[in-house]
Amino acid sequence: MKKNIAVLPGDGVGPEVTMEAVKVLEKIAEKFNHKFIFKEGLIGAIAIDKTGTPYPDETHQLCLKSDAVLFGAIGDPKYDNDPKAKVRPEQGLLKMRKSLDLYVNLRPIKTFPFLINQSPLKPEIIKGVDFIFVRELTGGIYFGKPRGRRKNGEEAFDTSTYSRKEIIRVAKIAFDLAMKRNRKITVVDKANVLETSRLWRETVQDQMTNNSSPITIEYMFVDNAAMQIIKNPRQFDVILTENMFGDILPDEASVITGSIGMLPSTSIGDKIALYEPIHGSYPKATGKNTANPIGSILSTAMMLDYSFGLKKESQAVYNAVEKTLNNGLGTKDIVDKDPLSTSDLGNAIINFI
Repeated sequence: MKKNIAVLPGDGVGPEVTMEAVKVLEKIAEKFNHKFIFKEGLIGAIAIDKTGTPYPDETHQLCLKSDAVLFGAIGDPKYDNDPKAKVRPEQGLLKMRKSLDLYVNLRPIKTFPFLINQSPLKPEIIKGVDFIFVRELTGGIYFGKPRGRRKNGEEAFDTSTYSRKEIIRVAKIAFDLAMKRNRKITVVDKANVLETSRLWRETVQDQMTNNSSPITIEYMFVDNAAMQIIKNPRQFDVILTENMFGDILPDEASVITGSIGMLPSTSIGDKIALYEPIHGSYPKATGKNTANPIGSILSTAMMLDYSFGLKKESQAVYNAVEKTLNNGLGTKDIVDKDPLSTSDLGNAIINFI
């Protein structure tokens, strides 16, 4: 199999973890007789510095011509600490999602036995946790208009907007996933306060009426969901939610796995999909070769499965990560004794492949 992969390392530790993910894909290609062609593009703060825009047209065209996109992270303190900055790295990520119509984000939450004691939660609470977030990605308050300032900048406003069409296409993916898993969906919203959340409930209920599949649907307010994810995470299978809630809750759930550096994700559209770790650019660790590359490496496992249909190859990556962890190997965020560097951990995983 021959595939073209756009590589967007981005900012901070993005290039470091992405490099290890590329090395893993190269090893998979070698072992299973595939050919992956990698081409790099600019995004985020580094793109602003070099081109004046966080998502250059050249990067967009590269993504359109590729079979999948591997993304690192964006963000830089010089923009984060300047509330008046008119151009920001995050605008590049939002523009990319909208331009490529990446309308749904999948974020799996799964515990590894070796890391069960790395979580601040009790082992008996998190053992066997395995659920997935299905997050709408191109609507809601992050994209709604109008937005801005008024009264000489003394007031600010944002608008949250959703259409039935936006909700239906994401709900369908949640339904498909649930049928392959344990046939349970939890819709997380704030329907007691927000009109958009009430539209979400109405739309999902209509979808259930038109769907004969044996799926259990429950509805949960976001504040209760935040508590239940910590109190009893094993109750969840597929969590379906809107953009902002789906941005916040997976970061909370990351403590279940022991480190946010462990978690992969994919953003899917009708034509292309993007794969990335859920963590940010982590500027303090930039260039230190200490960041955890597993989230990025497991994102390649999702790529091999979701975009390329290579389930055996995907499982090989997952198995290699698990064997690496079971041998007590990891970066400093997940092991206390003799932690490995970013590149050494990547090499260890490659050796197990």
